[in-house]
Amino acid sequence: MRIGMGLNYSGGFEETVAELAEHEAAGLDIAFVPEAYSFDAVSQLGFIAARTSRLEIASGILQIYTRTPSLTAMTAAGLDYVSGGRFTLGIGASGPQVIEGFHGVRYDGPLGRTREIVDICRQVWRREKVQHSGRYYDIPLPPDQGTGLGKPLKIINHPVRDRIPIVLAAIGPKNVALTAEIAEGWLPILFVPERAHEVWGESLEAGKAKRDPSLGELQTYLQASLCITEDADTAQAMLDGMRPFVALYVGGMGAKGKNFYNELAQRYGYEEEAAKVQDLYLDGKKDEAAAAVPEDLVKAMSLIGPRSYVAERLQAFAGAGVTTINVTPLAGTPAERVSLVGQVKELAADL
Repeated sequence: MRIGMGLNYSGGFEETVAELAEHEAAGLDIAFVPEAYSFDAVSQLGFIAARTSRLEIASGILQIYTRTPSLTAMTAAGLDYVSGGRFTLGIGASGPQVIEGFHGVRYDGPLGRTREIVDICRQVWRREKVQHSGRYYDIPLPPDQGTGLGKPLKIINHPVRDRIPIVLAAIGPKNVALTAEIAEGWLPILFVPERAHEVWGESLEAGKAKRDPSLGELQTYLQASLCITEDADTAQAMLDGMRPFVALYVGGMGAKGKNFYNELAQRYGYEEEAAKVQDLYLDGKKDEAAAAVPEDLVKAMSLIGPRSYVAERLQAFAGAGVTTINVTPLAGTPAERVSLVGQVKELAADL
């Protein structure tokens, strides 16, 4: 099992990057940079590429609506070039709150758009003259929709690789099936390994049945907070500290009936709890919403506790098919965070 890290998109980025050389030396395999509606991820990924030598870098995620498919492919090829072939393209649909509320772009057809974007990206990286006629994208633009001067073009530069790994963020049944069919990797969120097969097994199998063997085995990436401690009070404080994050997603990432993360919590069996968290959060009672997040949910999706317990949780994640865990080290000092990465890397070495 590989160990990665998701970087904070809302602050402390430069400080985190300053530590990455030490994390790299401690065995960190990959760093993901999210985008949300913060600073763009691309400039920060380029910054990391220049500050590291072995560490893989990944977008986690670029949303699919505001860059053209060809620009997404060009961006990925550029990041792969400046990193010496260390880039992984993570993309996803985000949600209507961000896409329509921040970007002013219509949120539609996430499945169809994703499939077409993946196809176009791979054409670009193979240096083919890009030609695509789909429901959402026409390349070149048909004459009756523009000047009529468009013609098929191929990327000028020679990409480092003709197939850059694509990781799709997905939690809905149809999105997960699509991911298992066309992507190199899958990036779920709020992942509970004991319930993963029940919630996603059918979708994964349906997608894998259509999968091109040349893609290799589907790689599964996820995020988990990390604190290896023998002190029960410290572990409890760290678990409680995760509640606002879960409440934000389950309660605040979308409206009633339009919150993918709330639906996921319900599929885990927390129907009443998910409804309560959402009601409180949308009423502006964020602290109460956080307190209402079930502790066993927080505990199941994290790596918090004694070393022996963290080792057991790593086994559970590996048993659920996870190949890379992006850890968030919960510690006060840079040296302590680096130590946590080194420790979990040791524990995961044989998985």
